Amino acid sequence: MLAHVHGAGAGSGAPAWPPPANASLVLVVDDEASMRKMLRVSLEGHGFRVVEAARAADACALAASSPPEVILLDLGLPDGDGIDVTRRLRQSTATPILVISARSRENDKVAALDAGANDYLTKPFSTGELLARIRVWLRCFARRAAAAEEQRIQVGPLRIDLTRRLVFAGDREVHLTPIEYKLFAVLMHHAGCLLTHRQLLEAAWGSSRAADTHYVRIYMRQLRQKLEPDDAHPRYIVTEPGVGYRLCAG
Repeated sequence: MLAHVHGAGAGSGAPAWPPPANASLVLVVDDEASMRKMLRVSLEGHGFRVVEAARAADACALAASSPPEVILLDLGLPDGDGIDVTRRLRQSTATPILVISARSRENDKVAALDAGANDYLTKPFSTGELLARIRVWLRCFARRAAAAEEQRIQVGPLRIDLTRRLVFAGDREVHLTPIEYKLFAVLMHHAGCLLTHRQLLEAAWGSSRAADTHYVRIYMRQLRQKLEPDDAHPRYIVTEPGVGYRLCAG
């Protein structure tokens, strides 16, 4: 259950009601009607359009017929597990999938992320955190689209020129090994987004090394030494314990 829910007209400067036709569309998938209602009220009150599904089959059908910008997905559905739904969705869409679940075990989080989810939020959570995560993913996909045209990405003081394979921290050029460069590039492409150890391993070494998570820790330590002002207290490459890493603007 959401810790805080804000209505459409609450406070000054509230978004226009109903949300405009060009507002970002969020697909909410949850078998609890009360949860879907609270999410709808909160999201529409902050300018998003919302479509709902209570079952896995409906979620997949809606994702195909009315492609959303973000999918909020509960794992406990009456006709299928959310992790299987994530795999099915990933076969046909790159839309960000944010899992919202009462399951808080590390194994559940890793399984969902490895299945293709982009982020994981454990119930109960606040409206503010949910909206922040949605904004991160909307920015992430906008940045990917821009990066496809302009082969330079900047996140805070960190910068990568993908055409010339150059990396900078502020005004300082940083020399990376080929593996360090691959890992840094995937972090920059997904800035603000949680990447699992397995996703990072596959990006740098391929699927054959997917179990060797200690490699990721070694190379992340090396990247921090080269990119962080104080690698003992990292500001940019942030550890998500037991799951993976997230690149932040600092």
